[in-house]
Amino acid sequence: MDENKFTFENQEYKNTYRHTTSHILAQAVKRLYPEVKLAIGPAIENGFYYDFDAPFAITPEILENLEAEMRKICKEKLKLERFELPREEAIKFMEERDEPYKVELIQDLPEDAVISFYKQGDFTDLCAGPHLDSTGRVKGNAIKLTSCTGAYWRGDSNRKMLQRVYGTCFMKKTELDEYLEKVEEAKKRDHRKLGKELGLFMLTEEGPGFPFFLPKGMVLRNTLIDYWRQVHKKYGYVEISTPIILNQDLWHRSGHWDHYKDNMYTTVIDGEDYAVKPMNCPGGMLVYKSEPHSYRDLPLRMAELGLVHRHELSGALHGLFRVRCFTQDDAHIFMTWDQMKDEIKNVMRLFDEVYSVFGLSYKIELSTMPEDHIGDIKDWNFATETLKEAVTEVGKDFEINEGDGAFYGPKLDFHLADSLGRTWQCGTIQLDMQMPERFELEYVGEDGQKHRPVMIHRVVLGSIERFIGVITEHFGGAFPTWLSPVQVKVMPITDRTDSYAEEVAKKLDEAGIRVETDLRNEKIGYKIREAQLQKLPYMLVVGDREAQAGTVAVRTRDGKDLGAMSLEEFTSKIKEEISSKAR
Repeated sequence: MDENKFTFENQEYKNTYRHTTSHILAQAVKRLYPEVKLAIGPAIENGFYYDFDAPFAITPEILENLEAEMRKICKEKLKLERFELPREEAIKFMEERDEPYKVELIQDLPEDAVISFYKQGDFTDLCAGPHLDSTGRVKGNAIKLTSCTGAYWRGDSNRKMLQRVYGTCFMKKTELDEYLEKVEEAKKRDHRKLGKELGLFMLTEEGPGFPFFLPKGMVLRNTLIDYWRQVHKKYGYVEISTPIILNQDLWHRSGHWDHYKDNMYTTVIDGEDYAVKPMNCPGGMLVYKSEPHSYRDLPLRMAELGLVHRHELSGALHGLFRVRCFTQDDAHIFMTWDQMKDEIKNVMRLFDEVYSVFGLSYKIELSTMPEDHIGDIKDWNFATETLKEAVTEVGKDFEINEGDGAFYGPKLDFHLADSLGRTWQCGTIQLDMQMPERFELEYVGEDGQKHRPVMIHRVVLGSIERFIGVITEHFGGAFPTWLSPVQVKVMPITDRTDSYAEEVAKKLDEAGIRVETDLRNEKIGYKIREAQLQKLPYMLVVGDREAQAGTVAVRTRDGKDLGAMSLEEFTSKIKEEISSKAR
């Protein structure tokens, strides 16, 4: 017997456990507030939610009352019993209980559908299941209702706004406590909060979803881009840039219009329809096609930091994680079919190098052919098997995500784990046999004949903006020295050593180190605390003794006093730290 079958190691069991807990929440609501109408209540990644139509605001005090009632229901160990009704009887059953949202859900099911319900004590809910066999299986002291937000019925902004109660639950109270500690730590690390405090970026009502980068944010961004360029040069890429606006015919030819038009911004130029690019791929096709190619040119690796725009719903916008314009760190690799596996492995080595620099581990997910695919199934099968073999040959494991590939080919998604154990989907490797066909791309083979290349779409960071959000939270704003917008702050103890502080800063600047001085007439303890709040890697305190000896007193942002060093010694130390990209 699988010892993990009835633990959260088993994703199916975890979903069942949390779905059952959402029903316990609904039962608690109906017990305490019988006038409330029920909508839906699924399990989600970190817990569960349930949508309610309540004639009052669900306050934190009400959430506490509901939690207490949920604990009672768990102690009652109510048996969950499944039963079925024909569609018309099911509608009548829910009408008698005055549950209009459940009635609507049933009415949308086929005429011959058999509808399932789950009963627990005095409470019955419409549900396909599955569920635990008893409310006693859920640990009442490991339940926490976390928040209440607005949510449109069935996600339709033209429908009624309901109240969505979010919660989480675990099999042990210690696991709940650990999770809640991580949530509190995540709040402190929220990139929107830190972005404002550290002067990195801003978001405005004048441009929702269109981030502004501030001077320090631009230093961080450009340092990240410099590293991106350095790595891509090492791995044999050339860099291109393609226009932001291209005519609509191009997007029809690429196939994106049929699959993506609702997310695209459009315009008219000289009476002709154009679109703002939501991705860089078609421009890359045109660059490849602009000159003839031989098999000797392949593989051809073309990288692009392309600014793309996608229309996201306002409710989905979230800091730098979900925006309407972002710089995608794209690359398109054109190759022969027999080069495919080696190129995938080469991309994975690049990914490994980049992610390790930031201390990010990852899991790989292989997404296979979706229902709306285009192209020959034989090519799909070959591409999917090649991805599997490439991952296995570099010694990595992967999970299968059935039917979630791009419409033009299967893909590998890289889910990064940060310092809090949260996962972020950033990198992707997508095989494409269709776009070279649509754009009639060619190369001349060894046999002197024209052949069709195959291509890889790939991003390593995902987007510059989103990745900055991820690493801001990963590092809690305390970026490694090489990435930090300000690497050193020089602070004189009194105004007598202002000139020495400026001399020190000048020499550091000439050595290529990002440095600021704090010459304000404030106590040194105050200056140090403020620099620590700004999460600056190093503080150099200089007084009369340091000025006379030509030294600096070195402190770190985590409070360590490294003592006095000569300026040359400190410069050598920090330059080594920067060049090695030490964390």
